[in-house]
Amino acid sequence: MPGVVRAAHAKVNLWLQVTGRRGDGYHLLDSLVVFAGLADRVEIDLADRASLSIDGPFADALVNEPGNIVQRAIELVAARLGHKPTLAVRLSKNIPVAAGLGGGSSDAAATLLALRELWRWAPGTSDLQAAAAGLGADVPMCLVPRPVLVGGVGEKLRQAVTLPPCAMVLVNPRVPLPTPDVFRALSSVPLPARQESDPAQMVFPDLATLAAAIEARGNDLTEAASRHVPEITAILAELRRAEGVKVAAMSGSGATCFALLADQHQAAAAATAITSRRPAWWIWHGPVLSGSAV
Repeated sequence: MPGVVRAAHAKVNLWLQVTGRRGDGYHLLDSLVVFAGLADRVEIDLADRASLSIDGPFADALVNEPGNIVQRAIELVAARLGHKPTLAVRLSKNIPVAAGLGGGSSDAAATLLALRELWRWAPGTSDLQAAAAGLGADVPMCLVPRPVLVGGVGEKLRQAVTLPPCAMVLVNPRVPLPTPDVFRALSSVPLPARQESDPAQMVFPDLATLAAAIEARGNDLTEAASRHVPEITAILAELRRAEGVKVAAMSGSGATCFALLADQHQAAAAATAITSRRPAWWIWHGPVLSGSAV
């Protein structure tokens, strides 16, 4: 019998603006985050000894990773509850690693939610958020796979955002791009004066309105990421030429880029067309999630 199973959905930044830099060097952000139907799978069960097995198309990228974030999440909660972290964990990696899709953060959030059920852990919302933040700035936003406005270094979450129905295509050149490498390129660059988005003004009655907002804001990390992975420029060109695409941009720190389309039929057709021209790239198409309460 399987233990507790949780899906860990890919995080996509529809826009990402850098609004400042803290004294400790961390960058302040304004981003609209959504979650794709694409997901890793986290399965956890009680066991006599601790074990972690990793499978899936991107498992090899984690073979030599020290201190897997799923293990760190288990150790954190075990220490709080006074439990021994003797659990059998199976992680199926379907999300590209170091790809700007928050796969590791989402895995950690899914692990926390699985432990809440398995160990009958009953944290309050603030305690759960604090545990998530202790694992990484992006982990709290991954606890609920629904659209969210993100501010600060990732700790400010404002969920008064409703998106129109749409589908998504994701494209990655199969080149890992660690987030610190991209942000390091901004360390000596003057930052423009920007304000965080106001949730009250985030009204998107249709996909055209949403696409215009994404185009207007963009992703401030695109240029820096493209210097590390030049294929990003080619990916964006392919997405923008595909039939039915309303907007295309890079997600997070890259190198994955996305396109939004009206429905899954259009997304499937666009993905097929791009695959025929660029068979070496990783390409996914599917829904954008509306989310539900934790």
